[in-house]
Amino acid sequence: MKISFIRCVFAAFVLCAFSSAAFAQASRTWVSGVGDDANPCSRTAPCKTFAGAISKTAAGGEIDALDPAGFGALTITKAITLDGGGGQVASVLVSGTNGIVVQAGLSDVVILRNLRINGIGSGINGIRFLSGKGLVVENCDIFDFTTNGLDVALNQGTQASVSVLGTTFSNNGGVGVRMTNAILPAVQGRLVHVQIHGGTNGVEAADAAAIDVSNSDISFFSSNGLAATGNSRLSVVNAESSMIHNGATGANVSGVASGNVIRLSNSDFFSNSGAPTVGVTQSAGNNRRAGNGGVLGSGSVMTTF
Repeated sequence: MKISFIRCVFAAFVLCAFSSAAFAQASRTWVSGVGDDANPCSRTAPCKTFAGAISKTAAGGEIDALDPAGFGALTITKAITLDGGGGQVASVLVSGTNGIVVQAGLSDVVILRNLRINGIGSGINGIRFLSGKGLVVENCDIFDFTTNGLDVALNQGTQASVSVLGTTFSNNGGVGVRMTNAILPAVQGRLVHVQIHGGTNGVEAADAAAIDVSNSDISFFSSNGLAATGNSRLSVVNAESSMIHNGATGANVSGVASGNVIRLSNSDFFSNSGAPTVGVTQSAGNNRRAGNGGVLGSGSVMTTF
């Protein structure tokens, strides 16, 4: 009887230890092109995909890439950082789906850094932000998607912010960066040192969105470089020290929501086939223009460039 009791206690201890180890999550995990998702995602035993690593990474933790590889599409439901590392190609390559979907908690911040997100001509959106407190996209290349490079489509009554830093959007079929919230408050966007080439609109603030653009380059758009399209809730774009060129209309306020506006300061509008500005556009009077079609300031509150 005594031996049986000891065996039972020992078996329970082993089972408990095994369960704890199986469900433990690390604050930092690793992925590699030669990894395996059955691994614990440690530096010496990395996983192969972001999806395999995220379940083994604690909320608020970080997944790092050890080497150049493709690490697969991912849906993020918690605060986390994905870092592809500097000087290498850590990529997400998708066909017929979104690259990275962020559907996190209302207090969660997600950081995406040093990634190449490739839609290979059939992916839908490069990054789709559906819920969360904040999203940071830093030093990424997002290209060849059929819809938007970054699609912020929230439906939440809490404040959310989006920062895009040092990132390039190219050859996407829709909008480079589009933001909206289905309800108030407005999502707050910040784009710094961003390049957007191709697509319909370069930057679009739709319903309940306010976007600041600075030191950025927007070109080869088929509709508008900057667009404020809010129809039921205010949309705002503020652009400073940026170049909008070789596209159609430079800046266009087309939404009918009260207060929609595009504000311009120290920016250049060159070689666009349409007007530099259309709709309710306010200018600081220090912008430059050359080689554009259309009529300067058509419908604007302030026409001084």
